[in-house]
Amino acid sequence: MTTPAGAALDDFRRFIAASRWIFAKTMPQMPHEYTLRRDAGDDAEFERFVVLIREAGVPATFEGREYMYLRVDGYKYWTMGSPVEETILINRAVVGDSAPGAG
Repeated sequence: MTTPAGAALDDFRRFIAASRWIFAKTMPQMPHEYTLRRDAGDDAEFERFVVLIREAGVPATFEGREYMYLRVDGYKYWTMGSPVEETILINRAVVGDSAPGAG
């Protein structure tokens, strides 16, 4: 795993702080939140962070499928693997929760 550094990490933290996070109530057994592309306000920025998660994350298997999980400030972030331009949400969970992903 390559941890994003410098400006990329600062930009990601700003994106995280500015995003509206929604609790995924359909999966209470795996507590996590998500933010939607349509709420991001800037498709290019949303896609930049989808790419960051996929390039700097660590692979882990969930229900037989591998996803990339990026850890930042006590949370893990992941997407569902659709092509970047078709990705509509970014998920996050507290590291160590029972949500999908490593730790």
